[in-house]
Order: sequence, then C-alpha cells, then structure tokens
Amino acid sequence: MDLAEIFRVMRRRWYVLLPGLLLTAGLVTGAYLRVPLTYQSQSTVVLLNSQKATVAFDGNPFLSTQTSLTGMADSLARNLNSDASVADLRAEGASGSTLAKIADNAQGPLMWLTATGTDKAAVLHTDRLLTAYAAKRLEQFQVQQSVAPKAMIRMATVVPPQIPVAKTKTRTEYLVLAALMGIVISLVATFWFEASRRPARAAAAGTAAGATAAGQAREEAAAGREPAREEAAAPPDTHVRPAPRWSAARTGEPGPDGGPGPGDRGAPDPADHANPADTSGTQAHRFV
Repeated sequence: MDLAEIFRVMRRRWYVLLPGLLLTAGLVTGAYLRVPLTYQSQSTVVLLNSQKATVAFDGNPFLSTQTSLTGMADSLARNLNSDASVADLRAEGASGSTLAKIADNAQGPLMWLTATGTDKAAVLHTDRLLTAYAAKRLEQFQVQQSVAPKAMIRMATVVPPQIPVAKTKTRTEYLVLAALMGIVISLVATFWFEASRRPARAAAAGTAAGATAAGQAREEAAAGREPAREEAAAPPDTHVRPAPRWSAARTGEPGPDGGPGPGDRGAPDPADHANPADTSGTQAHRFV
C-alpha cells in the first residue's frame, strides 16, 4: 500500500478517522490540564575547612582543601535526602520535593540543593529552607561527635537559591505521548474498518452483476429471443476449393502420347463439386 492509497482510505473512511482525531484532541487537552507545570530552584554550597586547619594559610579556607571535605559532603547529601530530614523540612513549612547531591564535575566539596514544585513562590521558599537546614545539619553532626568549635567544618553559600524556572520537558513528553497514541489508534481503527468492509463490497458487486445478467435474460425471453450466448470463434477456412474454369485444359488437344487430352475426359462429376475436400482429381488445386 503506497501513500496515495493510504490517503484514499483515510478520505473514504473519514467518518471513522474524524471521531478518533477528536478523541485525540480531547486526550491531549486533558493531559495538558492534568499535568501541572513544575518549577525548580537550586542553590550551591561548599564545605570549608575549619579555622584551626587554615591557620597555616592565614585563615583563608579556600586555600585549604582536603579530600575529607568531599567525603563529608557526600555524607551530608545522603542525610538531607533521608525521610527524617524531609519530615523536618515539612514541619518547617517546605513543600514539593527536595534533593541534595554533590555538584556535577565538581573539583571540590560543592553541593547542589534543589527544590521542585508546582507553586513558584513555594519552591523558592523551600529551597531557602533547605539551604539553611543543610548548614544546621552539618553543625549537628559535629556536635554529636564532640568536635571543638574551632575544628568544625563550615559551610558557605556559593550560589543562593535562584528564581524558580519552569520545567516543561515532562509536560511536553506527556502531551506528545498522548497525541501519538491517539493518532495511531485512530489510523488502526480506520484501516481495520476498511479491511472488514472489502469482502462485503466484493460480495455486493458480484450479486449486482448476477442480478443484471438475470434481468437481461428475462427481458430477452419475454421478447421471444433466445438469450445471447457467446459463440466460439470460427476456425480458419481450410477446405479445398475447386479449380477455376480457366485453369482447365482445352477440349480436343491431344495429350503428350497422342491420346486424348485432359479436356476430353467428359463432363465433370457432380460429386467432385459436392465434396470439395476430395483431392484425388487431377483438375483440383488446393487453395488455402
């Protein structure tokens, strides 16, 4: 089936295709209304060495980086993603979902703190709560281990919580999926209906042709004529025809041996003309 045939079927079965397309439009509209637009806000924080560890660097924590700080950042991210931390954030007024992770391609103990939700203002508020809660949890860890204040790891905000940005990827994916599914179902229904109707159309055409032939036969019978029949093609004319008169030898001329000539054999036998296929006579010539 080529493209032209596909379009012909779609045009012929438009009453099947059109309701399917209308249902598809309704499905896409429902997905658009049911799937809300999400917003996302993100902040970036860094873990800094303690005051005691930066004495050799004149108190500059950015000059003192250790591998242990990255390990501490990973431990803190796992704690912030736990159910207990999520419950604490809910109690403080956070909404939506939160996520803490080590920043991608980071060359130090950098962390991303992300908040996601459907309310733009609530998302920004949640990201601010998450950033403050991360610093508090870092301090609680060290207090539980009885770490001296001057030896505690600190946290600094590199990028504060950003204005929430709309994330349309998920919503667009749902809309495209709904549209494709509706179109495919509509086309399948259209071609299935076309395939199911073809045998019925062929049977109806055969019945109509039989009825027409029967009607013509009845009309001819009523008019006193025999129904027209197809006659086989006549075979080619291959019978032997009699020789023309001008080809016969003249009467009275002697033969080569002095005997009677061929024209003195008397009158022709009527049987020779009645049976032209008889080739025993010397006066007959075969003309095909």
